[in-house]
Amino acid sequence: MKKTTIIFTILGMAALSAYITGCKTQTEMVKAKSGAQLWGENCIRCHNAPSPDTFSDVEWEVAGMHMQIRANLTEDETTKIIDFLKAAN
Repeated sequence: MKKTTIIFTILGMAALSAYITGCKTQTEMVKAKSGAQLWGENCIRCHNAPSPDTFSDVEWEVAGMHMQIRANLTEDETTKIIDFLKAAN
């Protein structure tokens, strides 16, 4: 009985460790993406994304802050997307 408990505890810890390591890798992958990639992946999934020259830099800032909340984007993702749209404008 004691052996079984120890074995399951070790297996559980190994599974948790693998899960945590996988999350870090996925987070690092998102951080490596460009603003253009993030814009394409996030904006298109809900609506037709407008051309970068549709809005001024100030309007993109406002839209970015709004979409950060609506699309559940991180601050880093939002900044990259806004910077991309301003540069393409």
